[in-house]
Amino acid sequence: MSVQELITDHLDLWTGAVTHKRSAGRGLSGKSGKVELTGIKKLRELILELAVRGKLVEQDPTDEPASVLLEKIAEEKARLVKEGKIKKSKKLPGIDEEEVITELPTIWSWARLGEITNYGVTDKAEPGEVEDTSWVLELEDIEKESSRLIQRVTYKERPFKSSKNRFQQDDVLYGKLRPYLDKVLVADRPGVCTTEIIPVRGFSGITSSYLRLSLKSPAFKIYANDSTHGMNLPRLGTDKARLALIPVPPTEEQNRIVEKVDELLTLCDRLEQQIGDQLEAHEVLVDTLLDALTRSVDAAEVAENWARLAENFDTLFTTEASIDKLKQAILQLAVMGKLVEQDPTDEPASALLEKIADEKARLVKEGKIKKSKKPWEVAKDRLTQLPETWRWVALGELVSIMDAGWSPACPPEPAGESEWGVLKTTSVQVMSYFQQENKRLPEGKKPKRQYEVNSGDILITRAGPKNRVGISCWVDKTRPRLMISDKIIRFHLIDAAMSEPFICLCLNAGLTSQCLENAKSGMAESQMNISQDKLKAAPIPLCPANEQHRIVAKVDELMALCDRLKARLAEAGKTCTRLAEAVVEKGIH
Repeated sequence: MSVQELITDHLDLWTGAVTHKRSAGRGLSGKSGKVELTGIKKLRELILELAVRGKLVEQDPTDEPASVLLEKIAEEKARLVKEGKIKKSKKLPGIDEEEVITELPTIWSWARLGEITNYGVTDKAEPGEVEDTSWVLELEDIEKESSRLIQRVTYKERPFKSSKNRFQQDDVLYGKLRPYLDKVLVADRPGVCTTEIIPVRGFSGITSSYLRLSLKSPAFKIYANDSTHGMNLPRLGTDKARLALIPVPPTEEQNRIVEKVDELLTLCDRLEQQIGDQLEAHEVLVDTLLDALTRSVDAAEVAENWARLAENFDTLFTTEASIDKLKQAILQLAVMGKLVEQDPTDEPASALLEKIADEKARLVKEGKIKKSKKPWEVAKDRLTQLPETWRWVALGELVSIMDAGWSPACPPEPAGESEWGVLKTTSVQVMSYFQQENKRLPEGKKPKRQYEVNSGDILITRAGPKNRVGISCWVDKTRPRLMISDKIIRFHLIDAAMSEPFICLCLNAGLTSQCLENAKSGMAESQMNISQDKLKAAPIPLCPANEQHRIVAKVDELMALCDRLKARLAEAGKTCTRLAEAVVEKGIH
């Protein structure tokens, strides 16, 4: 099977194998991210691997063998040393059979990088020695993986104060700093670069474009990563780099390989663009349909629009992002009173508020809670319309006790089952409580039992990065001996008839969530907070107690459906990835 057939006969695998790149955030799972086209990435790696193993193009028996090329390189180096044009380099050890990782075609040869290039020999440029129009290259200018040049900056735009490496046109520029080690390009003009980029020049018969492919091949990347040194900024040392094994084909074949690789990687680019366009169109379609769903007038219209979505679930919700958007739409409908039908026999929220006021007065009189300094009122000009039996109310009017916890210095490991621990803010995710996200209380520190988290607590994050502040969950059940930190606010509701999960729904969606977002303050997005007073002023769309429980049950049902969709999606992605890996393995061997 040719490489072209290997690609075209398995298009479904290359395009279907995807990985969801996650990043901490305010998404419904606490995380959200973009899709990485794992299949296309593996296909690119396969092409490069086949290229440097001699399996990408046919060998031509009339080509001058690489062994002869290596002899000519040795003679050329000896001549240049004799003429004083280069310094004699340290002799490199011979190649043992154990070092050879794969068999090469008979007219190819293995060679060490230091034998066929000038790796490690650099010409320095000091500040003021270059012209204003000179190209100044930094690692940030090169795109990872593709090695595409992102920007070209001149000395006038980027003056430097320390030494740089000079390079010539056609030099291979190799980024030796991890985690890059995959930033390799051929210079199309002279310039200077950071000393973390090594200009590499092959001797006669070693083409720059083939050398670049070799340095980007999976095998060389593994060697480079395994050979780095340094803790803070690991880098590939010169000696280690010079010892690296490079598969050397005849010069004519090098050119044919580069031409074929360019052709196949262009095909990969087209596939990637096609998938990207499809994902973008898919995202627009999902957004449009979910927008129509949330704009439904009432629960009956929601049911009608939902039925349309349900008929096309398999084609609409095919990415984690689309499923997360569906979850958000469900929460939005829930807090707008459009997810379930209203029951005219339910006691309205106005009556519930009267009971809450009476209960609050009783608790104040008995000294169990303190009287509020002021009534908590919501800004009516910002409120949206609710069903007739609902009412807007400030959270502070519904809360009996609100407190924050304690944050002693703790080791990073979680507490054992019999140990005391302090909850991290990551224990609070949107509608989900993760008790395992805690730090062990150090020996010698006494636990403060008044901060122990209990079943029935409502938690909300008070401080941290902007996208982690104002996230709320209800503690359905928890292990004992865990305390809330001072970055977590805890509160309880006055009336036992109310549903804690419903209040959490409100805090995480709709107008309430928007108000909490606007209430955050801080000098930088990396460290923001929200005060208890601002939290108590948050508007809550309160519905009859019975309806609260019906809404929570419906949300649980629909969220379970979304989780099943995600699980099925993840399994399908894993299957595609495994099959793609099997095709790659077969293609190499």
